Amino acid sequence: MESDRVLGLFWVMLAGAVAIWLFVMGISVYATRSESRPLSDKAGQRFILWGGVAFPVVVLTALLVFGLRLMPEFRAPADGPRIAVSGERFWWRVLYNTPDTPGVAKALSGEGVPSANEIWLPVNRRSELLLGSPDVIHSFWVPNIAGKTDTIPGRINRLVVEPTKLGLYNGICAEFCGTAHAQMLFRVRVVSQEEFDAKVAAEAAPATVLDHPGRIAFERNGCGACHAVRGTDSAGLVGPDLTHLASRQTLGAGILDMNPDNIMRFVALTEHEKPGVEMPSFSMLPRDELRQIAEWLGALK
Repeated sequence: MESDRVLGLFWVMLAGAVAIWLFVMGISVYATRSESRPLSDKAGQRFILWGGVAFPVVVLTALLVFGLRLMPEFRAPADGPRIAVSGERFWWRVLYNTPDTPGVAKALSGEGVPSANEIWLPVNRRSELLLGSPDVIHSFWVPNIAGKTDTIPGRINRLVVEPTKLGLYNGICAEFCGTAHAQMLFRVRVVSQEEFDAKVAAEAAPATVLDHPGRIAFERNGCGACHAVRGTDSAGLVGPDLTHLASRQTLGAGILDMNPDNIMRFVALTEHEKPGVEMPSFSMLPRDELRQIAEWLGALK
């Protein structure tokens, strides 16, 4: 994994920093404990040349070369899927099979198979992540898979990752981006290629649970203006795509477990559960109507 290389670089950089620190501390101890007689001009010049110039240059050059040698590995071409990830206040938009954008683009294309707050990756494949943002700077970080990469309005950053172990990994926004920054979480699930292909195919399909009173309440209260549920008239692009909401493990970008009770709670008390989000609270709706909406969304797998 890229995280292994980043960790190796960290330890090497730390070793170099410790070496320089020990050298400086050694000089300081020598200066404070030695007899107070001045060095000769030649001795002073040699001391400055070797201790103040040669030693730092050698150590820092070695660290620079080591770091530069790793850069081609991080920029190697991908042989797996291309996935767009957009950091938005305060959640993550995910688009599988997104088209390539040549050069430094100003924004993600918005094309692909939509999902949110969970990213599936095939194991032992170099997947390309195109990272962007429509609002403020966020930082995409999955500590066990790769280093931090900023999502910056007005450009796309590219991150190639190659997870080597199956499992579930936690990701976070590592750059303060507003009130709910600490609640901007996501998960990465590393699976076999077959499972990945099946997941993307399932995400691409429209919703199947259509004949439900919760759908009527959802559309009547204007939820479809911000959220999309493919297969219905709801086609909003402001908030997360909810077509297969119940297939995700968490709600609200990692803050609640996915179940109808928590869906109802989040819809009714959005601003309480996640301050600063653009979605208003719908506490004014009758409880029965909230329950219908929550049960319908909880059936969308």
